[in-house]
Amino acid sequence: MQNKLTLRLEEELINQAKEYAASEGKSVSKIVADYFSLLVQQSKKTDSKLPPITQSLVGILSSPVDESDYRDYLEEKYL
Repeated sequence: MQNKLTLRLEEELINQAKEYAASEGKSVSKIVADYFSLLVQQSKKTDSKLPPITQSLVGILSSPVDESDYRDYLEEKYL
């Protein structure tokens, strides 16, 4: 069931949001709903007891690094 939500934003931001939504072929409501869904998903993924600095680093690597990569790096560095 959908309900109405009123947001209070600066006029310039509203205009930018409308332009962006039009360029994406979506409504502003759909853009906001998608964004909130994304926030909730990310929150669930990162809802851990990591320290804030460590938490801020989550997801910054462009490619996955596993333990064998790290082991190879250490062998190359120290052997």
